[in-house]
Amino acid sequence: MKRNVFSALSGALFGAGLLVSGMIDTVKVQGWLDVFGDWDPTLAFVMGGAIIPMFIAWRVAEKRRIALLGNDIPAKPVQKLDNNLILGSVMFGAGWGLVGLCPGPALAAVSLNGFGGLVFILAMIGGMVATPVLRRALTPKGEAAWTSAR
Repeated sequence: MKRNVFSALSGALFGAGLLVSGMIDTVKVQGWLDVFGDWDPTLAFVMGGAIIPMFIAWRVAEKRRIALLGNDIPAKPVQKLDNNLILGSVMFGAGWGLVGLCPGPALAAVSLNGFGGLVFILAMIGGMVATPVLRRALTPKGEAAWTSAR
């Protein structure tokens, strides 16, 4: 129960942060991505406001075995550049660059963006469904399909 309450509070805080920071405003996000045009650097502060606390949190977590809510802290994942990461990055970047939304802000903005928000959510789901098909199509004949690095 305690974990669910903290999860709900964390999600609400995340959504509020997206709203306050302008991350659900597609024009603002596309302005951040338009480095060679009318660049809007304000989202750098949003990214810094996320990266810096998480950097500190990971350093603190490395020294702990148990989380504040009593759960085990999982081992640090293996960092490797593989086909899954590349394909996922390309698909994520294409969606973010074309529309100005990524999955978190899209869910936060679905009620504010009306039909356009719904179209993006459906396209995002379509991308999730298409990924395994793309994996199989991009895997050379005779090789095993890419596997998740779990």
